[in-house]
Order: sequence, then C-alpha cells, then structure tokens
Amino acid sequence: MAARGSRRSSSPADRLIVLARRAGVRLVRFLYTDNGGVTRGKLTHVDGLGQRMADGIGLTLAMQAMNMLDQLTPVEDMGPVGEIRLVPDPTTFTVLPYAPHAAAMIVDMRQQDGTPWAACPRAFLKRQIAACAQAGYSLRAAFECEFMLATRNPDGSFALLDESLCFSTVGMTTSARVVDDIVAAFEAQGIEVDQFYPEYGHGQQEISIHHAPALAAADRQVYYRETVRGVAFNHGLYASLAPKPFPDQIGNGAHIHFSLWDRSGRRPSMHDPSDVHGLSRAGYHFIGGVLHHLPALLALTCPSFNSYRRLQPHHWSSAYTSWGPDNREASVRVPSPYRSDVAGTTNAELKASDASSNPYLALGGLLAAGLDGLRRGLSPGEPVLVDPGNLSEAERAARNIRRLPGALREALDNLEQDAVLTAALGPLLTRSFLAVKRREWESFSKEDVAYEVKHHFWKF
Repeated sequence: MAARGSRRSSSPADRLIVLARRAGVRLVRFLYTDNGGVTRGKLTHVDGLGQRMADGIGLTLAMQAMNMLDQLTPVEDMGPVGEIRLVPDPTTFTVLPYAPHAAAMIVDMRQQDGTPWAACPRAFLKRQIAACAQAGYSLRAAFECEFMLATRNPDGSFALLDESLCFSTVGMTTSARVVDDIVAAFEAQGIEVDQFYPEYGHGQQEISIHHAPALAAADRQVYYRETVRGVAFNHGLYASLAPKPFPDQIGNGAHIHFSLWDRSGRRPSMHDPSDVHGLSRAGYHFIGGVLHHLPALLALTCPSFNSYRRLQPHHWSSAYTSWGPDNREASVRVPSPYRSDVAGTTNAELKASDASSNPYLALGGLLAAGLDGLRRGLSPGEPVLVDPGNLSEAERAARNIRRLPGALREALDNLEQDAVLTAALGPLLTRSFLAVKRREWESFSKEDVAYEVKHHFWKF
C-alpha cells in the first residue's frame, strides 16, 4: 500500500486513457501501413484501451499478403493459420480533429512473444535507424506531398476543384476553406506546417511540413495522408495523393527531403562550407549510395502501377539517375540552404518518390542505400546542371546516368536482384512485398487506364 499522502505514478497507458476521455474519444484506431501502401487498422473502444495497449489487437498473418485490390497473394508463412499482434506506440497517440470522437495510434507488428515480426515495415525502418546510429549518424526527413482536390459527378467520375494556374491567387481562393481546416488539423496533431501553395496541376495543392527524425517522419506521413483525405471529405471534396489520378494532368509527388546529422541528432553532418556545393564527404557518399541503388529503391519509393505514368522525362519528376544543385529534373536535388542556418538546412531531396509508398519501406530503403554509399565511399558523380533528358545517349552513358525503370515490373526485378536492399528488408518482408506488388502489376496490366485510375484515386 502506498504511504499516506503519496501519489501513485501513472503509466503511459493511464495517461493516454485520461487524455482520450477528456477529449471525448470513443474509438481509437490502431493503424498500420501494409505492403500495398494502404493504411489499414482496427479500433478499440476507449474502455478497453489499457488492455489493448498491453496486449495489442490480433491480426491474421495473411494481411501482409493482401494487395491494394484486396487480392490475397499466395505467400509462404502468410496463410490462414497464425496471427500477430498490433501493438500501439504511445508516442504516436493523437486525437483526430476530422473524425468525431476518434483518436489514433501507429502500431508495431509483433509476434506472440512480443518480438518484432519480420514482415513489419515499421520494424524494418527501426533496424535501419539503428544501423545509421551504429555508423555514427542519424537521419532527419520530411515527405513533401502534392495532392489533387476534386468533386464527384453524378455518374461517379471526378472533376478537379478548379483550373487555376501554378501558385495563382485564384487557386488560393478556391481552396482557402478546406486548406485552412487541413492546416488547423495538422496544428491540432502537433504537425508543424511550413508552406502552402496551389501547385502546377489543376486542383493541385502542396502543403509542406517540417522535418523530423526518420521514424517520426514516417509516422507523420501516415497522419498526413489520413488528415488531408479526412478533412477534404468533410468539405464534400475528395483528395487524392495518387501519383497520377488524372492521366492528362501533372502528377503528384511525395518527395523525400533528408539530411544527415550526428548520432545525437543535434549537429548537422551534411554540410561542408569549403565545398563548392556545400556538401560534406558523408553527404556525397550517402547520395552516391541512393543513386547507385535507385533503380531498385524505386520499387519502394514509387511502388504502384500508377507511379510510372508520373516518372517521365521533362516532367520535373525525375527520370534518370542524376543529382544536381537546385536541379528539379534530377532524381536527387540539393536545394539551396537558408542563409540564416546554412548547416542546419543543407539537405537532399529524392524526387523519385510518391505517396503510394509505404513510408516505412521508402525511408528504410533510402537509409539502407545511403548507408551502403557511406560504407563503400560511393560517389554520386559530377553534378548535372541541365535537364538530363536533353543530354545525348552517349553523354548520359559517359556520365553513368541511367534511365529509371519505366514500369513497376522492372523496378521489382531490380529490387529482387539488389543484395543490399533485400538483406536489409530480410527474407520474409522481401518475399511478401515482391509477391504483393507483382500481383498488382499482373492485375492492372490486364485492365484499361480507367480501371487503374479509379483504384489508385481511392486508395491513395
């Protein structure tokens, strides 16, 4: 019995239950993102939250063999027998401003004994973060997302919200109310907003958020997608972050901005003031690793059938393995830093990335590729200061600038043959991811563009 007058310390679960009840929460979503890039989950009533935080919620192993069309793909060890537990991370708890009486947490997939399941994407990212720390570094990142706002016609088709021009005030006006609510929802969840502007495509918006340590950046990407779609729906609108939801319009990217820091995360490690481009040796090697593995990494950062409609030359989405300072046609751009904090804002941007990805697989794969570059001292080559698509084939060959895969199938084959990335993923996650994505490729290959767009619009 506690001494008279002393206070019994409360657990994280107790504190979250109190917070949830004060916010009027009834149901708490336990969210995970699967091999198909779709965020799914189960919900618990607030009365059972404490027990579910301790024990998790059961999930059949087969869900990691389910693709974005809800087709169950044959994968060894992912059949009807056996289950894992969805165990929430208390640090990810948030009350959802766009859903009545609802909150959410991101989960880890664990085995019955509490150990991480080999097919858990979040556990994969955690392993790469640990490997990065072992090498003496940490990574900060942010997903820079574009999305389309649309209305739905009586026949079920979608019409873009407006026909405004890039950065135009007309676009700011037509989206003002829904964007204000999206920004307010981000603020309520502790997600810091950086900028907003109407983008190049009709009805296209971009709201950028601040960078964070790698795991938090991936968690934020899950909440970003959920928030944008949820708030838009409450306004009678439909938001799609799919790579190419309208084939005749510009595509949506989810560029990954990343920067190296020391192991503690307090001192930037990517900047060298003596270098002509301001990059440290570690920065060059990390980018060199990303470019070296990019034809395979693409399967994780641009993993949908629809992704490859976007990755075309001369579309500012990147189509070649190249890098350059402020080159928006390069697959890795090194943006100009802020004069007020040059070292702290030196970063690189992977443009060959979109929101159909599982953010844990995308960031984990980027880390594995970059760390290989650090270990082997890989060079990214000379910077490309022009559109690489305007170089001749001979010029690109001389500079080792390769065309990115033109289809998902090619990227998946590259991933299967990439020993570094598959070793980082592990056998079960590699096998299940490839099986799920190849089934998607086969299914979409048999259908027309309308079928492809319909399913990608809704899923992402």
